[in-house]
Amino acid sequence: GGVYAQAFPAFGVERRGAPVQAFVRFSDEMIRLRSQVYEPDYIIVQDSTLIADVDVFAGMKAGGVAIINTEKTGDYSAPEGVSIITIDATKIALEEIGLPITNTALMGAFAAATGEIEFSALEDALRGRFDGKLADTNIKASQRAYEMIKGGSA
Repeated sequence: GGVYAQAFPAFGVERRGAPVQAFVRFSDEMIRLRSQVYEPDYIIVQDSTLIADVDVFAGMKAGGVAIINTEKTGDYSAPEGVSIITIDATKIALEEIGLPITNTALMGAFAAATGEIEFSALEDALRGRFDGKLADTNIKASQRAYEMIKGGSA
């Protein structure tokens, strides 16, 4: 068996160029709640420049994990007890996929950092979503990020 999942974006009032939040819930039980996630266990920040303007850590509590796509290591003001993991997912995506599309690399990092997703399940999902070479390159990007986080070399 699998898990129940729910995902949706939230857009601000700005028309273009504004930060977008996206929320995901997953549970072994049916998800009936239909609201924004106010106390996330995990966050993924695709653009680290947002941290200066947006409180990306809002609502996070001790034990949470924040994965930040950045080429720099830095001092991020996360709440006490929140683990910060940085990875240059853009570099991985450019090298493996040829485009700065970081989603699959960040999912590999998420799988490694949290243990919520087995890498084999991520690989199966990517093969189900993409065909041929595109599947292979996305899997390679996610696997590279996974191994970097597992090995501690991100």
